[in-house]
Amino acid sequence: MNYISIISEYCKNKRCIVKINESLKEYTAFKIGGTAEAVVLPEDKETLIGLFKIIKEHKIKYILLGNASNVLISENHFDGVFIMTSQMNNITVGRGVPDAPPSIHADCGAPLNKLAGTAKEHSLSGLEFAYGIPGSLGGAVYMNAGAYGGQMSDIVYSGEYLDTDTLEVVTINAQAHKFAYRKSVFAENSNYIILSSVLKLKHGDKSDIDALMTKNMSARKEKQPLEYPSAGSVFKRGEGYFTAKLIEDCGLKGCQIGGAQVSEKHAGFIINKGGAKFPDVVNLIEHIKAVVFNKTGITIEREVKIIDF
Repeated sequence: MNYISIISEYCKNKRCIVKINESLKEYTAFKIGGTAEAVVLPEDKETLIGLFKIIKEHKIKYILLGNASNVLISENHFDGVFIMTSQMNNITVGRGVPDAPPSIHADCGAPLNKLAGTAKEHSLSGLEFAYGIPGSLGGAVYMNAGAYGGQMSDIVYSGEYLDTDTLEVVTINAQAHKFAYRKSVFAENSNYIILSSVLKLKHGDKSDIDALMTKNMSARKEKQPLEYPSAGSVFKRGEGYFTAKLIEDCGLKGCQIGGAQVSEKHAGFIINKGGAKFPDVVNLIEHIKAVVFNKTGITIEREVKIIDF
């Protein structure tokens, strides 16, 4: 029995979806990607842990993603398993913070928009900044996502992760996350898989929370090219400068390679204008870095994760 059959058999009696020889394109925000031997979508942490027991026992190659909103995926065939945590999206209000009812406990695959909306419905403030970020909780914690004056490190109270080396489930406090700008302890340890987080929020006025969320979303629509597939900001913010402005000042707005273009609306975004290929985006990223360095002497750092296989 090959490993695909083993995984398929395992998932038959679990809350788990398996898709064989699946295209990855529709799973990614860029709408770019090849195929995988299997795409597996577990719906709870117990199923995910069981999957990793199989993966470890049979030495199966795997790639794990959440909402695939901040990645660029190769168009080759991956002879392994893509695990997507988007179906692990339970959200519970008021659990996890002792003597502090305003909190949310959520699975790693919970969309940030759903989290922000849930917080608003319960008059809880602190997640307004995340409204409109097209990612999942796990991805946001992994990279300490932030916008409009807020970031995940402001609200994470504790977390739970699977150590794939030992198959142990570990609970950590906020300090142990080692948050920094666009990074966390998970970015440094590939064997740590985020399972869930507890977010510590504050009581607020529902109408005020709604107004701030609406304001943030309006700003996104006005400034960002949301009408095109993209992976958000391609480069990290620099110290003492805004990278998007640096790219714009170098005359790169509208620069295009194949179907990939530096957005004319926001120079920090590379968009799929239609039919963009993996090499188009990679080559455009490298071109941007080279031009900016040649004109300013500044080396800008990529934020989007490239998965090549």
